[in-house]
Amino acid sequence: MVHYNQCKVVEMRDALPAHFLTKIESFSLLLEYGIDKYETREFEAGGLKWRLIIYPDGDEYENKEKGHHISVYLALSDISSLAADWEFNVVFTIFLYNQILDKYHCFRVKERRFNETKCKWGFPKLMFKKMLFDQSNGYLVDDNLVIGAEVLVIKRLPVIENVALFKPTENSQKRDWNIQEFSKLEQNVWISEEFTITNVNWKMKLYPNIDSNSEGSGLSMDLVCASADTFDVHQKVKAEFCMRLKGKPGVVRSSGKLSHWFTSLDKICGQKAFLSFATVRNPENGFLVGDSCTLQIEIYVQLVV
Repeated sequence: MVHYNQCKVVEMRDALPAHFLTKIESFSLLLEYGIDKYETREFEAGGLKWRLIIYPDGDEYENKEKGHHISVYLALSDISSLAADWEFNVVFTIFLYNQILDKYHCFRVKERRFNETKCKWGFPKLMFKKMLFDQSNGYLVDDNLVIGAEVLVIKRLPVIENVALFKPTENSQKRDWNIQEFSKLEQNVWISEEFTITNVNWKMKLYPNIDSNSEGSGLSMDLVCASADTFDVHQKVKAEFCMRLKGKPGVVRSSGKLSHWFTSLDKICGQKAFLSFATVRNPENGFLVGDSCTLQIEIYVQLVV
């Protein structure tokens, strides 16, 4: 709450208010007709829409001494179009025109924070009514009052982070990718269809060494976070996962537990040269069944930021 004795007349100046000015003719009729509050037309400042709210007999809610002062507030006019969790810091000045001196009395408030909880700030005791209605003071002449405003918006955009924690389900979240005709595949990179686990899209990637006939060449496999293609620079997903190459019943080679933060710049994690081609192709090892094998992924999505 800003009281009158906290209001500082910063200056008397000649220049008009930069953003808004209104002239209220027959001001005393507001009191005579019992109009407790008058809201001005909208005006724009700092990319936002505002209005002044004037209580000719004082604001009863903020000012227990109703009837002794005029109250004036600056209020945001349209908040429906603002983003969620909006907040602005504002320095503003209320102007009363002295019609005798031909100058503006400036009442400035220190920086105030406007948000959904508090979208109106101002002066419950801008001026004593007795002082205002005394024509010799120059503020209300021929029952006309001129009042205005200047608004400096200091936009401080908060850094907002939403972190979602997930508890692994009792049933493992697994996906199998059956690879047919393994020996006939000629591409260097094979990618599975996209699948979704915990609202995050994923792909599996399997790729051999270019020299696939070499005894030392290996088979590598990766988990790819497909959703990361649309992440902004601050978004990320933490996942714990295990990759397995499966063949005949009981024949499984596991990568062991892997953990990775997936981002737009780092969306792939896996194991290079997981198995040699010689090991996979050796029929005694049982990885190929009818020239087919299965790559399985088990994922626990732990964090989504």
